[in-house]
Amino acid sequence: CKILRCNSEYVAATLHLRGPERGAAFCTALRSYSLCTRRTARTCRGDLAFHSAVHGIEDLMIQNNCSKEGPTAPPRPRPPAPNPHGFESLDICDYERSFLYKHGRPPGFQHCAAFGDPHIRTFHDDFHTCRVEGSWPLLDNDYLFVQATSSPVAKGSNATVTSKLTIIFKNMKECIDQKVYQAELDNLPAAFQDGSVNGGARPGGSSLAIWERSPGRHVEIRADYIGTTIAVRQAGRQLSFSIRAAEEVARAFTEEQDLQLCVGGCPHSQRMSRSPRGRGRVPAETARALCREMLPVEDVYFQSCVFDVVTSGDTNFTMAAHGALEDARLFLPDAEKLHIFQ
Repeated sequence: CKILRCNSEYVAATLHLRGPERGAAFCTALRSYSLCTRRTARTCRGDLAFHSAVHGIEDLMIQNNCSKEGPTAPPRPRPPAPNPHGFESLDICDYERSFLYKHGRPPGFQHCAAFGDPHIRTFHDDFHTCRVEGSWPLLDNDYLFVQATSSPVAKGSNATVTSKLTIIFKNMKECIDQKVYQAELDNLPAAFQDGSVNGGARPGGSSLAIWERSPGRHVEIRADYIGTTIAVRQAGRQLSFSIRAAEEVARAFTEEQDLQLCVGGCPHSQRMSRSPRGRGRVPAETARALCREMLPVEDVYFQSCVFDVVTSGDTNFTMAAHGALEDARLFLPDAEKLHIFQ
């Protein structure tokens, strides 16, 4: 409810009005005040200050013979907040800006990814290959819930791939309505489930936005109000997920929210070795040659690529590992942590 802002704009507009010329300007200010209250009526229905202001405006318009129709003044610009860092104002729906204002330094960031088999790179740079069939939470904190649904990569295989992703951006009073994004194989929409492409009608609605980077293959969601960017991709018959999240956001969970693959990695019972045993669908040397074309550094992304191609026989898994590495290159705050060697 923004009634206090309406009140302060009215006071600022009428404070200097004196003498016989006061009438027309005073009526303009009252009409502006009335317009401001109408714009906030839906969120202020139960607010006593709002109802008091509405009745007060009606009384003042009658007392001053003001017509309801007529010019309205644009709201006076709010004075800049005293700010040692030179920002004009503090926007609570711009996480990086407000963090810098409060702490005098930019926030720290963490990166997590799930791709291929699935392979999980955690916020703490641990790396696991998981069998995790069914639905598992990648994230479950005060701001975000992300669930990945996996199914077998091939008939009779222990290996699984992500076939569905559900991402819930939880309601944040000043900034966004709750928004749900859902991707499935061959259906990577460039909009949230309700058809919108941003955070809704709230003042900070534009601080959550979705872009289609490559139709049907790569979608990016920017949540500036929590300093977070998410990439969702499809390569072949699997989905991948990458996130760059502010440290404060990544840590905003309770002990009850203990199962998060981005935080703790795969449970021990669900971890797999990346050394394929038995006969694969593609010879290991062929897989290595294919993966080396996309991933010249033999790190865990390369090892994961080889594992996935051998296990599935699908050469599109080279693109999955390459996409995950490119996301890491963009999202990781520390370039030295890009490659993990195990």
